[in-house]
Amino acid sequence: MNTPLLLIVFNRPVLTQQVFEKICNMKPSKLYIAGDGPREGFENENEKVKKVRKIVTDINWSCEVKTLFSDYNLGCKKACIKAIDWFFENEEKGIILEDDCLPHPDFFNFCENLLETYNDEEKVSFISGTNFQNNNYRGDASYYFSKYVHIWGWATWKKSWKKYNVGDIEFWPKWCETSDFKSKLPNKVERKYWKNIFNKIYLNKIDTWDYPLTCSVLHKGGLTAIPNVNLIKNIGFGDDATHTKFKDNLSSNMKVGKIGHIIHPQTIQRNIEADLWTFNHHYGGRNMRFPYRFIFYFKKLINQILKKIK
Repeated sequence: MNTPLLLIVFNRPVLTQQVFEKICNMKPSKLYIAGDGPREGFENENEKVKKVRKIVTDINWSCEVKTLFSDYNLGCKKACIKAIDWFFENEEKGIILEDDCLPHPDFFNFCENLLETYNDEEKVSFISGTNFQNNNYRGDASYYFSKYVHIWGWATWKKSWKKYNVGDIEFWPKWCETSDFKSKLPNKVERKYWKNIFNKIYLNKIDTWDYPLTCSVLHKGGLTAIPNVNLIKNIGFGDDATHTKFKDNLSSNMKVGKIGHIIHPQTIQRNIEADLWTFNHHYGGRNMRFPYRFIFYFKKLINQILKKIK
C-alpha cells in the first residue's frame, strides 16, 4: 500500500494488537505512529503505554516509519489534533486509524481509490470507512455523500484538514443565528441537538475533536464519502474507553463487509435521506420525538432501577 497511514494509539495493547495486525497485512510503505503519554494517578498506565509502543514499532516489512510519542498526557482532543497536524506536515494525503477501529481489508483500497479520484475536487473533503445505515443501500454506487464526518477509520487530504477549524470554533456564536445555519440543519430537532453540543464545544465543556470538525464542515458545506458497506468495526466499547463506554450500544456490534469493485456515483450530491437516518438512528434523533422520547426515558429509568437492585 503506497498511501501513507497514521495510527493513533494510547494505552490499550490488546486492541492495538488487533488493529496493527490488519495494518501489517497491508504493508504500507509509509507508517506514522502517534501516542499520547500516560496520565498521572492511573495504576499501571505507564506500563500499558510502553507495551502499546512496543507492539506498533515491531515492523517486519520494508517501511518508512515515523513516531510521535508524548512523554506526558495531552488528553484526547489535543493529542489527536497534534498527531493529525504532524501527519499532514509531512504528507499531502493519507489514511487515519485509531487503536480501536478495526478495518476490513477493503477499507484501505476504498480510501486509496477515492483519495485519487477526488484529489482535485473541492466539494469532497473526507472519506469515511464507517456506515451507520443498517444495511440501507443508498443510491446505485459503492458509496454516497454525507454532510456528516465519521472518523472511525477515515482518510483525507492536507488541504481539507487545513481548511476546517478543529482546535476551536470561534465562528459558532455568530453562525448559529444565521439563515445559513438553519438551511443546513432545517429539521428543528436536529438543529436543537447540534446547537446544544456545539455550545458545549465552544465553552470547552467537551474534550473531543470530532464535534468541532463536524461543526466546521457543516459551516463550510463540505461532503464526506460514505461506503454503502460498513468497513470499520469499533472494538473499543467498554469501561476503559474515553467516549465509547457502553458495550450494549448498537454501534458496538456493527458488522463489516466486502465492498469489492468500486462504482463511483455520477454526481457529487448529498444524500438527504441517508443523513436523516444517521441523525435519527446513530445520533439518537428519533428518541427526541414523540412517542419514542417517552419510551426512551422509560427504558432508561427501568435500567437504572435494575442496576440499583443488582
